[in-house]
Amino acid sequence: MSHGGTATICGSMTYSAQASPVGTVRLVGAGPGDPDLLTVRAARLIGAAHLIVHDGLVDARILAMVVPGAELISVAKQRSRHTMQQEEINALLVARALGGEDVLRLKGGDPFIFGRGGEEVDACRAAGVPVEVVPGISAAIGCAAEALVPLTHREASSAVSFVAGQCKGLTEQDWSGLAGHGRTLVIYMGIATADAIAEKLIADGVSPGIPVAVLEKGGRPDARALRTLLADLGGLIARERVTSPAVIVVGQVAARADADRIATFAKQAELLA
Repeated sequence: MSHGGTATICGSMTYSAQASPVGTVRLVGAGPGDPDLLTVRAARLIGAAHLIVHDGLVDARILAMVVPGAELISVAKQRSRHTMQQEEINALLVARALGGEDVLRLKGGDPFIFGRGGEEVDACRAAGVPVEVVPGISAAIGCAAEALVPLTHREASSAVSFVAGQCKGLTEQDWSGLAGHGRTLVIYMGIATADAIAEKLIADGVSPGIPVAVLEKGGRPDARALRTLLADLGGLIARERVTSPAVIVVGQVAARADADRIATFAKQAELLA
């Protein structure tokens, strides 16, 4: 005989209350900014989601694609100031999914390229929460393409490396071999530490005269592409008042950066807005 979700079996009480279904967390790459650079799957998920946890780097034009009434939670991070610590973000994703909600975790660029997506996947898996990753165009790929910088080129570069310029212990790292003849180095989050980065690369054997491109706010109407040499990297950023988000490209391919093309894109975006 059953009474309101309980069943009596051979004189003992057995509880058979059904657990709430667990939601899915989807880590979705939003690309460098331009909504046209979203993958088809990313655009579909954004347009259908009712709970979105997003980074500060996600372009406002992409957030405008959400359904009316969707809950948007910003977990924006800036240098030395975080809306939420990473552990809190992990806990938020897990808690909402365990509560039965599908969570769209929207991240600038690609979730697995300096997006801490791996930590969020680990947290979900440890809690038994289904998780999916939808890749996005990374900042390096998107910004370089916009500025016509081929990160690899048969005549100039057969290898490319990505590094974080804000990581701890910058001076203790060995960057020798990452930039130079036939190699391209792309530095994320390096604007605030540009002087130290240039000094470090030169100390590790990179020529002070190697070309450098600073690609600022790629995929956005105010994008800029700036060129200089490694020895002048910090000076360029100070003179031009470069701000994040931006990536730094070091190598012969950087000399191909097309600043005029970036300016043309910006004007076209203004006309279309």
